[in-house]
Amino acid sequence: MPAISPPARPERRKALWLLRNAATLLFLADAAAALPFALGLALAVQNLISEQWDGIFLGALLVALSGPLRATVQARAAAAGVALASKTKARTRAQLYPRLLATGWAQGRLAGAEAATAVSQVEALEGLEARYRPLRTTAAIAPLLIAAVVALASPVAALILVATLVPFAIGMALAGTAARVAAERQLESLSMLTGLFVDRVRALPVILHFGAAPRLATQLEAATREVAERTLSTLRIAFVSGGIIEFFAALSVAMVAVYCGFQLLGILPFHVPETLTLPEAFFALALAGEFYLPFRRLAAAYHDRQVGEAAEAAIAARLEGPPPVKFAPQRDFGGLVARKLEVAPAPGARVGPVDLEIGRTGLVALTGPTGAGKSSILFALAGLLPPAAGALALDGGDWPEAGLLGRAAWAGQAVQLFPGTLASNIAAGRDGATEGEVRAAAEAAGLGPLLARRGGDLVIDARGSGLSGGERRRIGLARALLTDAPVLLLDEPTADLDRDAATAVITRLRAEAQQRAVIVATHDPHLIAAAEQVVALG
Repeated sequence: MPAISPPARPERRKALWLLRNAATLLFLADAAAALPFALGLALAVQNLISEQWDGIFLGALLVALSGPLRATVQARAAAAGVALASKTKARTRAQLYPRLLATGWAQGRLAGAEAATAVSQVEALEGLEARYRPLRTTAAIAPLLIAAVVALASPVAALILVATLVPFAIGMALAGTAARVAAERQLESLSMLTGLFVDRVRALPVILHFGAAPRLATQLEAATREVAERTLSTLRIAFVSGGIIEFFAALSVAMVAVYCGFQLLGILPFHVPETLTLPEAFFALALAGEFYLPFRRLAAAYHDRQVGEAAEAAIAARLEGPPPVKFAPQRDFGGLVARKLEVAPAPGARVGPVDLEIGRTGLVALTGPTGAGKSSILFALAGLLPPAAGALALDGGDWPEAGLLGRAAWAGQAVQLFPGTLASNIAAGRDGATEGEVRAAAEAAGLGPLLARRGGDLVIDARGSGLSGGERRRIGLARALLTDAPVLLLDEPTADLDRDAATAVITRLRAEAQQRAVIVATHDPHLIAAAEQVVALG
């Protein structure tokens, strides 16, 4: 699976290319930094035999400098890898997030599964980019360079090192094929567990109300057990691949050591076309351990590859299809017409057919029993759910792929809150809103008592802690009323409100309907009675 490469400006692509090659070059520089150690060791041994103390000191100095040099290069290589991974994740998020914003309804996926894709799977790319890929390139080049340097001292020792690569490559290919399949299965089961857990937590009050907790616990236990089994399978393969590398690393060093020892003693059972000295033997042995070091590092990052490539495949699957719809806020709206409109909020589910018509202004009420699909119709009008059948027209022309996105303000049953003040949450509806406009919208939505009691500087968190369900709903309504969008799409705007507050909201919506189009989904008979057009579902 190739690396995910979302579109980027030329300068960003150049920066990524430089980072990717910088990490690889620094790992190669670390392999080259082993040469001073081997040279210093060989020089010290040679001069120790002849008792040349200057040469011994120079050799010891090279050996001593090799350690700090390699530590510095390795730290820089790790830093370059992390910087590369950070940029790759940022580019992936920039392309992935717009496609995930509305896919829960549009594609019938669990919100928790989408969250796992957006967070966990993107994060899983870090090890792949920061460690595995630079080390993979290093493992393809560095051993051959080391073998070439060893050949300067002992061509036979270099040949022994290279010969061990053939069975090693076969073993790693077999382990890699099994690892890819296991990692994909493990990531899939983990994503499903995340989605299951998040969505069941969201529905916890309903689960407890209907006494379904034991069944849910059994379901979560089975999903957790599957994740554990697949994780162990993935790790088992990672350990096998690490064992293969350690075996061949030990084998190659042992064979070079045996050859050098027998050659120096002159007891080889066969003739070789070279004469080996003690410094040359030490030089070859010092670099023999370095020959498989890139592969050993690669083995340590092998699990990063398994998880990262599986995440990459999952992200690539989410990026397939047409690009996300781009839209900009628009203030022109000439009315819409729906004829025999049907939507499919979930596989096997169907809502409609629905007929409705509204001009530049007016109030339309969608009504029907719970579960009839009122919210689904609003989603379709908002552009968050594609029509399954029927016809939609906007301004007398074709229905745009983005629906009313950019033209409509939305206030749903679940209100998105932001850490900040009450006033700032309402002001999110329009840039540059004045304090007076924010207060007017809040009072129109029934938040006057809350403002009088706790003030607009009331600090709230993303969960709306300390606010009632009705107060949270009124914040969303106030935010929508503050916008200057030509269409209001409101889902149960008077739910959780007392009669006086609901009456005030209905009065405000009737006034808004004189200036712009207002479409509401509601059970409230008073709001239904105030509508100019009523569309009954179910």
